[in-house]
Amino acid sequence: MIDAKKILLLSCCAPCSCAVIQKLHEDGADFAVLFYNPNIHPEEEYIKRRDEQKRLCDTWNIKFIELPYNPKDWLELTKDYKDEPERGKRCSLCFEYRLTRAMEYALQNGYDAVASVLGVSRYKDLNQVNTAAYKASEKTGCPYVEIEGRKHGMQETRSKLIKELNLYNQQYCGCIYSKIKTAK
Repeated sequence: MIDAKKILLLSCCAPCSCAVIQKLHEDGADFAVLFYNPNIHPEEEYIKRRDEQKRLCDTWNIKFIELPYNPKDWLELTKDYKDEPERGKRCSLCFEYRLTRAMEYALQNGYDAVASVLGVSRYKDLNQVNTAAYKASEKTGCPYVEIEGRKHGMQETRSKLIKELNLYNQQYCGCIYSKIKTAK
């Protein structure tokens, strides 16, 4: 699935990451899961998603890393885009911000590349995520590895794992400005 030696996988939530994590684990990849989501509001929702992501990682004994929750900085960054629709400019800015921080962490901590599951949800635009990731990669010098988490049976695996593991499956992306409030 991935050619790089040591991968840092940026994850938004357990339901979006479960099939990818399982696949990477089964493939014997050397990776850790990074939870960096200052976009998630309110804090209670952030805690639910963080704890569920950690529980999922514990299922396969995958290293879980959490960067500090800093919604104040994220709100300052995105305030001028609060009226943007889902998949609009705010999402591009949010993806790039989070991926840049993930790549900085990766470079500082011995990872070869960053991948993400930010585009797994059907409500997200994978091309938009990848574009933001390549901008972040250009800024930081950290390679980005694209992951396809919907095709080739991944969506079916994801749905199965959500049920099997009884994963908390939130009803919105997490952003306080999100216009879509339906299940992923």
